[in-house]
Amino acid sequence: MKVYPIKFNPILKEKIWGGNKLGKLLGKNTTKNNVGESWEISDVNGNISEVSNGAYKGTNLKSLIETYEAELLGANNFTTFGYNFPLLIKFLDAKKDLSVQVHPDNAMAKTHHNSFGKTEMWYIMDSDDNADIVLGLKDKTTNPELLNHINADNVDNVFNREQVKKGDSYFIPAGKVHAIGAGVLAAEIQQTSDITYRVYDWDRTDGLGNKRELHTKLAEQATKHFKSNGKAKYNLKPNTSSNLVNCDYFTTNILDVTKKQTKDYTNLDSFIILMCVEGEAKINIGLYTETIKIGETVLLPAITKEINIISDNAKLLEVYISNKNEAKKTA
Repeated sequence: MKVYPIKFNPILKEKIWGGNKLGKLLGKNTTKNNVGESWEISDVNGNISEVSNGAYKGTNLKSLIETYEAELLGANNFTTFGYNFPLLIKFLDAKKDLSVQVHPDNAMAKTHHNSFGKTEMWYIMDSDDNADIVLGLKDKTTNPELLNHINADNVDNVFNREQVKKGDSYFIPAGKVHAIGAGVLAAEIQQTSDITYRVYDWDRTDGLGNKRELHTKLAEQATKHFKSNGKAKYNLKPNTSSNLVNCDYFTTNILDVTKKQTKDYTNLDSFIILMCVEGEAKINIGLYTETIKIGETVLLPAITKEINIISDNAKLLEVYISNKNEAKKTA
């Protein structure tokens, strides 16, 4: 397999809550004012990413996996996931509040949907003044059955809301009720799953006066309580890798690059994803150099040995899957 930083064509999703920051701030090819998501790397049925650069330009992600198997994914990942890419990588722009939702864990998703569950994380790239997110239920002992009786009068008594700022990062395990609030621009890393149980949608209606469907019965089964709000505690140091999340499904670090860095992946049995969340950098592998700017993402095959990252102003999220015996559960 040819080793270089592989880019994909973004898959843009219009949403009732979407805005224009993906185009204006992240350079996505759209002038619409309701684009909520940019799927950067996706193996979701009907939304398979296509390579936009280099030797594999025009090839889709599924074909790459079928051709190169463990060379692309890593031996352990190929054994575990076969010909399926295990992560879905996105940028999100919320002009309005997203619906409050919850995702099933692997066991529930397998039973009801023959799918993986959905554990995810957010990195806040930008936020308006006083922007916030929903994280869990306000009362840690609240009966999930209350999810079936939420309205405009009691909603603020049910959900825990927290203000956010640029640089904050949150881990959202399956079972945690959550929502990104209006004014938030975020990078999202998640298991490959598009299963969402909508709990509450702020009483919104479409042009015909219809409300979006809620999934409260399934949400009641999926909802769990967590001791922590999941906010990452890290100290950002120049040219050092700081861990944000280390869970069973992915590891995410943040790299603050202010000079040339060399990363050695020789002993890592996994693909690597780099998401640029600030500035820009050059990714050099041998004779191949690719520029990555804010809002762009690259995939490095598992057989990548060493790369150079060259920048004086970049912040990158570094994502991979640890070997099973090394992964730790973050709660």
